[in-house]
Parts: sequence; C-alpha cells; structure tokens
Amino acid sequence: MDKLFNSNWLVRLTALLFAIALFFYVQSENNSTRSTPSAEQADVIEDVKLEVYYDDENLIVTGLPETVNVGIEGPMPIVMREKLAKDYKVFVDLNSLFIGEHRVTIQTENFSEKLEVTVYPQVVNISIEEKVTKEFRVEPEMNSRQINEGYVLKGMTVEPNYVFVTGAKSVMDNINYVKASIKAEDGITESFKQQANVKVLDRDLNKLDVTIQPEAVDINVEIDEYNREIPLTLKQVGQLPEGVTINELSLGQESVKVFGPQSIVDSINEVIAELDLSGLTESGEYEVIIQKPETPMKLSDEKVTVHANITIAEIESEEVTAEDPVTDGDTGEE
Repeated sequence: MDKLFNSNWLVRLTALLFAIALFFYVQSENNSTRSTPSAEQADVIEDVKLEVYYDDENLIVTGLPETVNVGIEGPMPIVMREKLAKDYKVFVDLNSLFIGEHRVTIQTENFSEKLEVTVYPQVVNISIEEKVTKEFRVEPEMNSRQINEGYVLKGMTVEPNYVFVTGAKSVMDNINYVKASIKAEDGITESFKQQANVKVLDRDLNKLDVTIQPEAVDINVEIDEYNREIPLTLKQVGQLPEGVTINELSLGQESVKVFGPQSIVDSINEVIAELDLSGLTESGEYEVIIQKPETPMKLSDEKVTVHANITIAEIESEEVTAEDPVTDGDTGEE
C-alpha cells in the first residue's frame, strides 16, 4: 500500500485531476461574470415621502410635492434589497435659503453605490414665505330649501365662534370667507346639532391651502314653525238685550300668532274674534273664541278676552187697576 502512494505516476494523476477541476471552476466563474449584465434590473419606487428641512415655525414653503418617485437601476439582488429595506432617504434642505422664489434639487441618501438613482421630479420651483396666523369668526351656512314648508330657520350658533388660520402671507391676504356648512336631509322640521368642517375661501369661493385650528366646529340649528303676528278684529253678532247700551268694547290683546305655510300665513290680513251681543248682561270680561283661518294652520291662542263697558237702563213697570184707591178723609160724600 505504501508503495502505491509513493509511486510517481499516481502523484502525476492526482495533479492532473486537480488541474482539470480548476479549469472547469475558472470557466464557470468566467461565464458568471459574462452573464452579469443580463442580471441588471431597473425599477421604480413610488410615493416616497419627501423630507423637507427648514424653519417651519416661522416660514411656509409651497411648491414641493409631498411624495416623489425614485428610479433605481443595478444588480437585481441589490435592487430588490433596497426596495424591501427602505433605508434610503429623499430630502431637500432649505435652511440656507431666504424668503423668495427658488429652484431646488431633490437629494437622496443611503442608496447603494452600485445603483444608479434618479428622482422624479429632480428639480422643483418653490416659494418661501413668512408664516402668518390670524383669528377668524366662523360663519355657519345651510340651504334653506332643505327646511320643510311651514317651518323657518330661527338662527344658528357656532361653538367655538372663532378659529385660528395659519398660512403663507400671500394666501392669508386672500381670505374672504371662513365658513362651516350644514349637510342635512330635505324636510327639516326640528332643531338639531351637527359638527361641520371649517372651510377657508377666497372671494371666488376657491378653497385656500391653510391650516385651521380647530378643523371642525359644532353648529346648533334652531328650527321653528313659521308664524306671523296677525291683527285681531272684534266682530259683533246677535242682538243686545233690551235696555243694554254699549259704552266700550275692547280686546285683551291686539294680535295673535298664526302658524302655517308661509304662502298662506302671509296672505292673511286679520283674524276674527266674534262676540255674541245677546250675552252682554253686565260690564266686565267675556271670553270669546278666535276663528282659525283654515287648516293646516294653528293659532297661538284659541280664545281672547273682551272687556265690555255697558249701561243697563231701568225699565218702569205700570200697574193697571179697576178703581183708584180710597185715601184717608175722603168719604165720597158732598
């Protein structure tokens, strides 16, 4: 056995086998190197958050997108790793810039050096302005056509009444309206409370890019039945009792509220209260019924008091006898 391992021809054979194996290994590596270009991959990472560095307490920056797309190209494993790891950063540093208009380039960090990185867009035009905060009164609004016929909007109150609006000075100068709009179903018949978002608008009712604090307010909507004060007219009916004379008749109130559809209520000029004169027997107060114009209307009062001042004449009664009575001292003799 020792003779076998000590023979020269066996050593030569072993060396030959190692040489052949090394040849095939080198060929395999060369083939892998030559195939590298075909393993290159291009991809796009969408909606990458753009980080912005500036004095956000005193300045407002406009013109920058919130997100950007990033194109990466390179070896497939590295492309896949970058998409999954998300260790990269896309940003603009504006700390060295002053108030005004600028053209800035979006930068990247922490991408592999083996990747070709392209940001879309690469360059953007921006504006740096002074940040301004003002307090505005909120104006509530709603579509009155949503209120059912026969009802009316009595008023609306907002809680809180005022909000703070923050934005670029040029934008703040264009504020004309700060509103909160009610959204409700048609046919409203009762009061309600609703939370509504605050809108900041220019004179053409375009929404402005500002920050609002608080963003929503509570609106109390007061709904009431439509009504109007209509004058009361006293109508006299029937016949006075014999010997009764009216000195004065007056109503306890001059008007009554009439509730109902506005088109009908507004056409009424007076409401009648009838007094039956045959019931006047003494001076004092008499309660009479107010005549309701028509359905579906109703009145605030169904009855009204009438103050009557009358005079009742004394009626003399005459007694008719067959003979005159005999008086003392009259004997009937001549």
